[in-house]
Amino acid sequence: MIAYLEGRLGEVWDNACVVVTRAGVGYEVALPAHTLAALPRAGSEVFFHTFLCVREDALELFGFATFEERQTFETLLSISKVGARTALGILSAFRPADLRRLVLEDDVLALTQVSGIGKKTAQHIFLELKYKLKTDDAPQAAVLAPDGKPGSVFRDALAGLANLGYSEAECAPVLKNILHDEPDLDVTGALRGALKALAKGKA
Repeated sequence: MIAYLEGRLGEVWDNACVVVTRAGVGYEVALPAHTLAALPRAGSEVFFHTFLCVREDALELFGFATFEERQTFETLLSISKVGARTALGILSAFRPADLRRLVLEDDVLALTQVSGIGKKTAQHIFLELKYKLKTDDAPQAAVLAPDGKPGSVFRDALAGLANLGYSEAECAPVLKNILHDEPDLDVTGALRGALKALAKGKA
């Protein structure tokens, strides 16, 4: 595993650059957009924490300005259906601290800003991140759902209903009423109550 790379900055193009080591070997390194934008002029010394992705048809080296970004990249790769390019796209749009904030705020739709990530894929990635991403040091945000309930139950139940084919406009008012009447419900209880109310045609 190539975990760290230091050398002279060579060519830069698209989302990658070449790092030439003192031994004269040049490595192509793919970078997040913000890291690419902050590169110094050609010939300057650069260093990256790196992750080598091994595929059947290629070896790809990804570079990051901090070790935290590299760890977050690995976390994203551990999520099913998330490949290296998608993980890089996510880290181009969001720093690790931003992702922790999204998890705390239950802002699942923010992930759809990343090219190639639709609503269903965003929900899948988001639910995995909730379990895999450490948020202990993230800024605490008192984000509430429209009913005053901490956003996690409301948003998770809403996502569950969306997966079952219900529209947000249809089920959000139902969830709001249910959690207003029973604020201590967990996600399962909220889903059960919402499905029962929807089946009866109550909004």
